[in-house]
Amino acid sequence: MRRYRYLIVGGGMAADAAVRGIRELDRDGPVGLVSAEPHPPYNRPPLSKGLWKGAPFERVWRRTEELGVELHLGRTVRHLDLRHKQATDDRGEVYAFDRVLLATGGTPVRLGADGAVYFRTLDDYQTLRRLADQRERFVVVGGGFIGSEIAAALAQLGRRVTMLFLEDGVGARLFPAGLARFLNDYYRERGVEVLPNQAVARVEPTGERFEVQTQSGLRFEADGVVAGLGTRPNTELAASAGLPVEDGILVDESLRAGHPDVFAAGDVTRFFNPALGKRIRVEHEDNANTQGQVAGRNLAGADERYTHLPFFYSDLFDLGYEAVGEVDARLSVVEDWKEPYREGVVYYLDQGRVRGVLLWNVWGQVDAARELIAEPGPQDPVRLRGRLPR
Repeated sequence: MRRYRYLIVGGGMAADAAVRGIRELDRDGPVGLVSAEPHPPYNRPPLSKGLWKGAPFERVWRRTEELGVELHLGRTVRHLDLRHKQATDDRGEVYAFDRVLLATGGTPVRLGADGAVYFRTLDDYQTLRRLADQRERFVVVGGGFIGSEIAAALAQLGRRVTMLFLEDGVGARLFPAGLARFLNDYYRERGVEVLPNQAVARVEPTGERFEVQTQSGLRFEADGVVAGLGTRPNTELAASAGLPVEDGILVDESLRAGHPDVFAAGDVTRFFNPALGKRIRVEHEDNANTQGQVAGRNLAGADERYTHLPFFYSDLFDLGYEAVGEVDARLSVVEDWKEPYREGVVYYLDQGRVRGVLLWNVWGQVDAARELIAEPGPQDPVRLRGRLPR
């Protein structure tokens, strides 16, 4: 049996950030990290952004192993015994701990098709990159965060790309209707075949290629199929240990997960955000890094509240954005464009309060957006125009 003062279950960015948080307060305490991934922790954003534009591959590594942590890779914790403070992995290895962090992330929603790439991991990137270097024709299923980035990345390599998604426009769940429709045409101008309002009925391998059929009867042949359909939080381990779960692991303001020696961080957590006045779950880099670090410090004895309102960002060809808070197209919106759909700010409101801000090709305003969201309101929609520089 291996014994650790701190055991981290998971090997993503939140796990690495937690190790760093621990080491801020405890330089020598034994730390063990158990991850289903075969690789040590790495940065995920470059997988759909910088690596496609020539960024050095070496930049993905977070070098967690240099922090005095024992890495147990290619292993999945299957059982968590909180009474005896032990975790058991899929090979029967047992890890004893004083405190444990659950950073178990999420699992991609699947099409049920063999050979489709569900773009989430380093292995997914390497698989798709090999295909893209050798093949020509790709179908991307999904017009959300991952789908829009991967379609742009493949198109910029000169590949023939078809996008299929259920909504009316690219990013329609996030963006105002006019912006989403603009993006349809914007992608088409860059060579992407954009087909909104299409549900995939089946994907079948045909030799080294695939046949994709939609419910409306459209058929496509492709050398590769990429699916970006969202993720589901990996809560099974927490639930089986009797910890509170509700579309994520429920944590308190100190990121404890229903037990004084159990914490959670990253994509899997549902936490209370005081600026929004509600529980949220966030699957983006800023939350993983910031929340993971706070969780690590609290594992090591600090008692800090996690009050951070995360942001996320994306690059779509030569457009880019940063988004803070609830960026949800179902909310009321106030659009403040310097140049329509090229540069501007979109405010998302609910019951007179700003709940989210989209900074479209506008930079350096994330903190100001957070301050605006934290204001109690009510906000006059007319006076929001010009509130943030654009």
